[in-house]
Amino acid sequence: MIEFDVAQQRLAQAGQVPTQIETCDLSQALGRILAQDIQAQLDMPPADNSAMDGYALRLADITDGKVLPIQQRCYAGDIPETLQENMAIRIFTGSMLPPGADTVVIQENCQEDEQGVRILEMPVAGVNIRRRGEDMRMGEVLITTGTKLTAAHIAQLAAQGHAQLQVYPLLTVGILTTGDELTPAGQPLKAGQIYNSNAPMLRAQLQALGVETVHAVHAKDTLEAIQDALKELLQRCDLVLTVGGVSVGEKDFVKPAIEGIGGQLDLWKVRMKPGKPLALAYIDNKPLVCLPGNPVSSYAVFSLMVSPLIRRLQGRHQVLPAIRYGILQGERHFEGDREEFIRVQVDSDEQGRLLARPFNNQGSGVISSLPWAQALARIPADSHVSPGDVVRLYEYSQWQA
Repeated sequence: MIEFDVAQQRLAQAGQVPTQIETCDLSQALGRILAQDIQAQLDMPPADNSAMDGYALRLADITDGKVLPIQQRCYAGDIPETLQENMAIRIFTGSMLPPGADTVVIQENCQEDEQGVRILEMPVAGVNIRRRGEDMRMGEVLITTGTKLTAAHIAQLAAQGHAQLQVYPLLTVGILTTGDELTPAGQPLKAGQIYNSNAPMLRAQLQALGVETVHAVHAKDTLEAIQDALKELLQRCDLVLTVGGVSVGEKDFVKPAIEGIGGQLDLWKVRMKPGKPLALAYIDNKPLVCLPGNPVSSYAVFSLMVSPLIRRLQGRHQVLPAIRYGILQGERHFEGDREEFIRVQVDSDEQGRLLARPFNNQGSGVISSLPWAQALARIPADSHVSPGDVVRLYEYSQWQA
């Protein structure tokens, strides 16, 4: 069997970073992968300004009980006058700092009347002033190529005046499910049939990764039907995922179907549980990944193995997300000859340590464990892991995003 880390690296390197680039309006950029470094094209803030509502003045002009006449009331967007000696300018959050002023006193520490303003509490020099360029400085690289853009990035780009961006094209992925026993949700079940949960599940996992263009096809268990479906998906997609039917049973036609249309299939047995059977093929330089048919196994393999490949094909610079560590909870002990990825919920204790609580039934057919869990905890092969031991956590918030 292939070791888990070896198989994961093979899948992560199975695709090529995109070479095509397209222009995207900022309003449509959420979730897109940036294909250029973004530099600041202006200082932020563009000038020294007030961080609070208050009064701009010279610290040297303040003495106990002294009243400073109000020279001007300056709102955000106004151009302030040069501050005169022994005067104050009423200023508001975001207002430009008047030339000559060195301090802004918040309004709560001031008392204003018809004669002017009296400072009730002595300020510190330079307080409540945002300095030009302290947030972003012109020419500084703000966002690097390969970043998946979030709402926070959109705010930063808009503040810099970027209306259009260079991004990588959206990925197109095909899903092929097989099995005469499968029926779409919403249709009546006949004797011996079950609902097809893999196709909707994988579609949702792809969408969570930012793949909006997904084509799902279900084929009957015949060589011809599977080959036709594969040809259709390969014409329309950058990557194809098949589910089930890749073993050596009498109706497992996926492997011969792939080979029959020119694919070279590398069938692995990965040293992991769930999800041992896995295959990778290339047809016309396009990767094709064969997932196990069990939904729980398919869910785990997609999260840990396929998502790095997706990120690479999207052009992201971070292909493998960070792994955190948690303390195993409960009463059950784990050991086996394969890496086991158990479904866990993750909480924190009073010291901020992560606690991993396993689902009671870790069977590979227990679909109810999927929405319950927040992560997969890795139990090393050929080891004995007990409650209280530290385990590696593959959190869905990271690995499915």
